Amino acid sequence: MRDYEKIHATIMRGGTSKGVYILQNELPHDPLTRDKVILSIYGSPDSRQIDGLGGASPLTSKFAMVRISNRADADVEYTFGQVSVNQEHIDYSINCGNILSGVGPFAIDHGLVQVNEPLTMVRIYNVNTKKIIVAEVPVKNGKAKIDGDFHINGVPGTGAKIMLNFLDAAGARTGKLLPTGNAKDEIRLGNGEVLDISIVDAANLCVFVKAADIGLSGSELPQDLTIKNKERLEEIRATIAVNLGFANTKEEASLQSPASPKIIYVGSKHSYTSLEGIQVEEKDIGFLSRAISMGTLHQAYPVTGGICTAVASLIKGTVVQETCDIEVSDEQNIVNKTIRFGHPSGIIEFEVEIDYLEGTPKLNYAAVARTSRTLMEGHVYIPSDVYWGSSVV
Repeated sequence: MRDYEKIHATIMRGGTSKGVYILQNELPHDPLTRDKVILSIYGSPDSRQIDGLGGASPLTSKFAMVRISNRADADVEYTFGQVSVNQEHIDYSINCGNILSGVGPFAIDHGLVQVNEPLTMVRIYNVNTKKIIVAEVPVKNGKAKIDGDFHINGVPGTGAKIMLNFLDAAGARTGKLLPTGNAKDEIRLGNGEVLDISIVDAANLCVFVKAADIGLSGSELPQDLTIKNKERLEEIRATIAVNLGFANTKEEASLQSPASPKIIYVGSKHSYTSLEGIQVEEKDIGFLSRAISMGTLHQAYPVTGGICTAVASLIKGTVVQETCDIEVSDEQNIVNKTIRFGHPSGIIEFEVEIDYLEGTPKLNYAAVARTSRTLMEGHVYIPSDVYWGSSVV
């Protein structure tokens, strides 16, 4: 008879994603054993994740491991894992801003930080990117507040507004805002096609391409992308992964680094109907953008990818800046703007400040608002032989 171990776990919606949040001391210390436990929690690899808590989608197969930090500049430390649905693999190369939005409330509700009402500032060190993010979390009666009047597209109803302030977000993966030193580069695909792309690293490493250059409009919904579209976008992404030294071949990049860099395409603004059936008006946005998450068109927009997109829109010469309806004049030394663009579920908004005082762009500040709430708290059951490794027969 197979025995099981109980692990205390919390399922939370963070932004437009959903994940399992677990205190690090609940998990095995050995990283390989820990990964096997996490895969078991989600029921991966399996296309339905039927024997675990995963929801058979990259947006619901996300993991947060949290602990109190010993750093002077942080209250808690958070490690993000993108758990593959069909592969026995967890990608730790990126941060997820949506799941990040639940870390502050999780820390407050589990007594990891000192609580101040009505607003608690939680300093979060993201282990993946080695960056600090400050979450401004509304608090009531000693717990993270859930109710509020703030709405984000892609989530029904409203909730308490959580501000995420990304400090020193540039170079999250490569150490540089512009990893190649250029605002725009050319790549050649296997069929000989040459494309203009921009590689920007801010909160998340992203490669951008113009929708028009790949035969798309920028207003596509998930069901609109064909297999050929997805294969072409993955080839672009994998080519950049190889060029940046993350993998030796494009095939290896698809298997071992599926979440980084993230591939995003942008289009000139026009009105369209969102997944929620809402009309997104051209006048309300600066451009259109679509992000691919683990080979699938994101139903809303990844927050860290959104930070990078908003930043790229203010960097002169990128394909995003060339596409968007956002003016950046040569006379401006400090560019501080609210960036709003359209995604499949509606509109997302960011505050970004770029410093051009020394001629090259420097990211001063980036922020975004999210909502979050706890969905379930209890125990997840893991087979003992998985939790303890080979020590259990």
